[in-house]
Amino acid sequence: MAKHYEALQRAEEERRRKMAGGAAPAAPVTAVEWDTTPATAPKRKSGLLSRLLASRRADAQLDSTNERNKRRIALLQPESFAAEQYRTLRGRIDSISTQRPIKTIAVTSANPDEGKSTSSINLAAVTSMSVGRKVLLMDCDLRRPKIHKTLGIDPTTGLAEVLLGQSTLDEAVVNVEGLTLDLLPVRTPPSNPSELLASTEMRKLLEEACQRYDQVILDTPACLGLPDAKTVSELCDGIIMVVRADVTPQQDIQMTLEILDRKLLLGLLLNGAETNRQQYGYY
Repeated sequence: MAKHYEALQRAEEERRRKMAGGAAPAAPVTAVEWDTTPATAPKRKSGLLSRLLASRRADAQLDSTNERNKRRIALLQPESFAAEQYRTLRGRIDSISTQRPIKTIAVTSANPDEGKSTSSINLAAVTSMSVGRKVLLMDCDLRRPKIHKTLGIDPTTGLAEVLLGQSTLDEAVVNVEGLTLDLLPVRTPPSNPSELLASTEMRKLLEEACQRYDQVILDTPACLGLPDAKTVSELCDGIIMVVRADVTPQQDIQMTLEILDRKLLLGLLLNGAETNRQQYGYY
């Protein structure tokens, strides 16, 4: 009985507390609270948002740095497995050049972001490492130039200015430190890229470059949807088409091959393929 009495007593006390709570203003919202809640909450939210944005910017910068490093792997790690693959490509081009002259090479792809700029930069780098060979890397992507950023170069003039007669080849060319490799960058994307690349000035510029350099490698825009790659490639001795493994659709490859002059095609370069490096042993 005592236990029941104690339970009833506790229940009565609980009921009284609830009634007392109901009589008084429950969780009063004072003027101070109304003023401070909107003022403090956005600050906390803004701080969180700022941290998230800062984190994303840091990640984007890291990704951007990583991508730039991948595009210049032959410069940063000249003895790496990837660099050796570009040396193999250089060797095959040299072998073909014994049958016909190959001084100018256009590098293209079916679509953007398939590795054409990466291939252009690294092929130019390993080619310039050959003893006594002077190489010019020409950025012919007048719409989305990226080579100068990859190589950490801030140009004062570039290809568009040369073609417009506002600058000379000597003024526009920048040497890549430590190599017999020169870069003709794009400083300012022009309003008429297709017309400039198809101009007589472009043909004359290539002729002048061939007189000064042993090899000229031209990084062109993606082929599908734009006339630029076809225009530039027809001025060259050979074409390399970059295909990204598990990314480039087969129908896009076929369409690109129908656009380009197959007589100039040196081959297709498979980019991003998984390879068992252990099979190469010591090498």
